[in-house]
Amino acid sequence: MALLAAVSKDVVKKYHAGNIIKQIAPLVGGGGGGRPDFAQAGGKDPSGLDEALQKVYELVEKGS
Repeated sequence: MALLAAVSKDVVKKYHAGNIIKQIAPLVGGGGGGRPDFAQAGGKDPSGLDEALQKVYELVEKGS
């Protein structure tokens, strides 16, 4: 399974795609990282996908 995060350049100072991916990838049994505007990760456990998506919402609300 692959996870991707993309952040538009106008909000990249507030949201960092690489940091978001690093925090959600372990929830699906994987790892990854990337640039401030684009990041990707892989995972082996799709059962954690709902939890990972919820974590993205939390991070965006906090201004990760």
